[in-house]
Amino acid sequence: MDPNPSRFPILSYVMDRLPSLGSKSPTATTAVISDLKSIHIGDPASAQSEIADQMPHLSDPKVIAAMRSAVADVAQARSILTELGDRPDHESVDSAKAKLAAIEAARADVAETELRELAESEEECMAILQLEELHVAYEKLLKDAEERLVRIYRSAEVGDVEEEKEVDDVGDQVDEEVVRILQQASSGTGLDRVDLSDRGLRLLPEDFGQFSGLVQLDLSNNELQVIPDTIGGLEKLEVLNLSTNLLEALPDTIGLLQNLKLLSVSGNKLAALPDSICHCRSLVELDVSFNQLTYLPTNIGYELVNLQKLSVQLNKLRSFPTSVCELRSLVSLDAHFNELRGLPLAFGRLTNLQSLNLADNFTDLTELPDTFGDLTNLKELDLSNNQIHALPDTFFRLENLIKLNLDGNPLVLLPPDVVQQGVGAIRVFMSKRWSDILAEEEKKSMLQVQEQEEAGWLTRSTSWLKDYVSGVSGYLSPKAPEDPILSQPL
Repeated sequence: MDPNPSRFPILSYVMDRLPSLGSKSPTATTAVISDLKSIHIGDPASAQSEIADQMPHLSDPKVIAAMRSAVADVAQARSILTELGDRPDHESVDSAKAKLAAIEAARADVAETELRELAESEEECMAILQLEELHVAYEKLLKDAEERLVRIYRSAEVGDVEEEKEVDDVGDQVDEEVVRILQQASSGTGLDRVDLSDRGLRLLPEDFGQFSGLVQLDLSNNELQVIPDTIGGLEKLEVLNLSTNLLEALPDTIGLLQNLKLLSVSGNKLAALPDSICHCRSLVELDVSFNQLTYLPTNIGYELVNLQKLSVQLNKLRSFPTSVCELRSLVSLDAHFNELRGLPLAFGRLTNLQSLNLADNFTDLTELPDTFGDLTNLKELDLSNNQIHALPDTFFRLENLIKLNLDGNPLVLLPPDVVQQGVGAIRVFMSKRWSDILAEEEKKSMLQVQEQEEAGWLTRSTSWLKDYVSGVSGYLSPKAPEDPILSQPL
């Protein structure tokens, strides 16, 4: 529940240093230091002191006192969420919403005896949704607190800790080039390509949605915080580059871009993607790297059937939705530097996949599914810096694999000398291991058959012996005929 130092550096520092915000055990402090290590901020031994060196006013008692007051609500919220538990994954939230809708629809037709079961199920779903809402509110609270701390520090720099100087609002001025383009469009001159990258833009006018003939739009490396809903009017748009801006969300109308083939929103502040992005069924390449995503849309795999390249690295993804296994056209998947705890069991369905990067998920990724061996077209695989102890037994099936990185994993079954020899030696080793497993299974199966046959022979022999003994007994001790005289009554 602690603030992530990469997103909330001052808040993380303050909450880690102030015991009055709630007792933090050595384990908690270690976790923060470990988090700093994982994002490679300088020397791990001095990671916590680095921000203090860069911001010397953090040692001022007045600044600390002001910051203590500013983040008290965060400490209280953290304490509550620690008791309630981790944030539910996106699929669980969607499933809970669907169940609630089904319960509401069925309530009128359900017998009174079943109402109690429905009520219990409804309570469980509501609990999941309420926990999700609390975590969403907590994320906003962290963001607001970090902004408060930044204002306090800026006040300290000018010698006035008490007053918080507000950050300047985003300017309303429209770039001259944007005005020229709008005028050109209004004059009837058709435009199919517009490049407004690296112009320091803070605002994109809503009138931009009138360029229905636009095919390519580059708005990268600006300061845009919002994309207007009117962007959905660019019905012919095929390439949209919004990378390296300050976007915290994408408009739902982005799902109207039915011809969009390439979308890049890398290097923004996106916490989630709109579900409507799944309606962009022409997408071939999607780059959402270097954001703050914790999940992907539930139906992303069912609808983006043409997607060939998916880049989700440098986010906070804890899992992939099960639908990702339906991205049958996918050729490249980069998911390094996330918090993945595993892959869906049906991951092997991505049979066209050629490049897969799962590096730097650190302590979270510990194993791969057995279906991993079905990725027979895989050529490049990076599993470095995880906690994988063993490769799946089907690994030898990756016959096209030519580049493999297993560095930084506590591998147990693979001998170090085999790993050093490269992917070919690893494949041979895993193939022999698979053969040994099959031989052992066959041996066990044969023993079971033999035992069953012996048990069946013994049963038949016992039955035959019983019948034989019974016959002999009857022969040796025949029943004597009755004497009619002795049978008469006295």
